[in-house]
Amino acid sequence: MRADLRSRLFAPLFVALTASAWLVLWMWDAGPYARYLRHASWAELPVVGAICRAAPAAGFTLAASLHSAAWLLMIAAMMLPTAFPLFDTFRRMTIARENRRTLMALLIIGYATAWALFGCVAHVFDAGLHRLADRSPMLLANAWLIGAAIVALAGVYQFSRLKHRCLDKCRSPLMFISERWRGRSELRESFLLGTSHGAFCIGCCWALMLLMFVVGTGSVGWMLLLGAVMAAEKNFRWGRSIGKPLGIALLVWSAWIVVQHAAIA
Repeated sequence: MRADLRSRLFAPLFVALTASAWLVLWMWDAGPYARYLRHASWAELPVVGAICRAAPAAGFTLAASLHSAAWLLMIAAMMLPTAFPLFDTFRRMTIARENRRTLMALLIIGYATAWALFGCVAHVFDAGLHRLADRSPMLLANAWLIGAAIVALAGVYQFSRLKHRCLDKCRSPLMFISERWRGRSELRESFLLGTSHGAFCIGCCWALMLLMFVVGTGSVGWMLLLGAVMAAEKNFRWGRSIGKPLGIALLVWSAWIVVQHAAIA
């Protein structure tokens, strides 16, 4: 009876967790510290800024931690719904194990670790582009070129074999788990299962996630839209048909950015 009750509660609890992440993001975006969800420096905060000036190394660590927390909050809101089939399938396969909660926690931690590493790479890439633009008068005056290039890259990637190969892995959670789960070193396998699924998830979504750096990483509206698209791609039978129309739409958007700015010039 308890197992049956846990089965019925898993989906509502998962929905509640995701909804809580969205609620926190919405409150953050509507509050006085909304700019810190985007490109503003955490070192501008009164307390953090004082730490940065007094102890640069500690200040950098604190600022990096705040950036990571904000990024993981976005991932919880956007990507957890796309990975629900994996978590639910894994729960069913491990429901008879006494340490099932620990295994589930390690699976989620592994998944979050993969996305956290991607977030670090993406933020370093974004910071590098900003630094390059600051040093180049041409790029500084035509920053839209970077945005157009990223949108075009996301559009082209929708047609790539790698995108669809990774998407196939994400769309078949039972096969994915059976290929990697042996239950011998269960703690290590649970964590690695999460990281590997996170890696494939990044493989099919990274280009769309980069769009967040074009429209603003703290745009809750864009996060909702992109999260819905990625969830549909992975979790619905008709999701595969989204790729090509979305790719065409992104390429048209990129071309429109170029035409619009060329007309102004």
